[in-house]
Amino acid sequence: MLLEVNPNLITIKGYSLKYYTLFILIGVLVAWMMFVKEGKKHGKNDSFLYDVAFWTVLCGIIGARLYYVIFNFSLYKNNLMDILKIWEGGLAIHGGLIAGFGALFIVTKLHKERVIDLTDYAVPGIIFAQALGRWGNFFNGEAHGVATTLAKLKSYHFPNFIIEGMYIDGNYYIPTFLYESVWCLLGLIIILIVRKFKLVKKGIPTAIYLMWYSIGRFFIESLRTDSLMLGTFKTAQIVSLLMFLIGLVILLIDLFKTKYENLYNEE
Repeated sequence: MLLEVNPNLITIKGYSLKYYTLFILIGVLVAWMMFVKEGKKHGKNDSFLYDVAFWTVLCGIIGARLYYVIFNFSLYKNNLMDILKIWEGGLAIHGGLIAGFGALFIVTKLHKERVIDLTDYAVPGIIFAQALGRWGNFFNGEAHGVATTLAKLKSYHFPNFIIEGMYIDGNYYIPTFLYESVWCLLGLIIILIVRKFKLVKKGIPTAIYLMWYSIGRFFIESLRTDSLMLGTFKTAQIVSLLMFLIGLVILLIDLFKTKYENLYNEE
């Protein structure tokens, strides 16, 4: 017997708290805490870190929403107030990354700090929030792949609640949300391990994030059916290629530096 996945965590007098909203909020909170903790570990001022975190999160959420709305404007053109209903879904990660980085860059420069230092502190929390946020997509019945069969899903030994959640409008779908969530968690583990190395350089955590996430997202996006499009191209794949190249450039720059230069863990 199939169990319907309810997108609402709780409903009181007609007002609902959605799982999507809950996962986004938890992800943002944890990312904020991880960022501040790492920044303080490296001697950064509390007020500076909170300033960066606040504007990065605010602009990131706004950017994620605007990015999604721009590429789906037909859904909102007849009722512009629906643009504000972000709790119903519709946040594009790449839009959030672009706007969030813009805010981080400006605030960091105003404080005359190095941007790459702050991105290094931020990326573990960001990739964790992305992993958690995909579960909000699961409860909303979005970010899934192409239609498939029950037998196929069972052959991959997915938990039953995921299989049941992938039964949407009479069809089973590939749980691409799960692929991306697991990929992001693996990326988090890699970043946390690598940045403990004594000779790891500043910028390497950022480079790993940009390259790791982009590789996974590029291939996972090819399986999705609800991609944002730019003509005949999937925007997520275009942005993923650009992010990967940026990460590669950062990595190459670090490789050309001397062994003990620009170390992440230097005191």
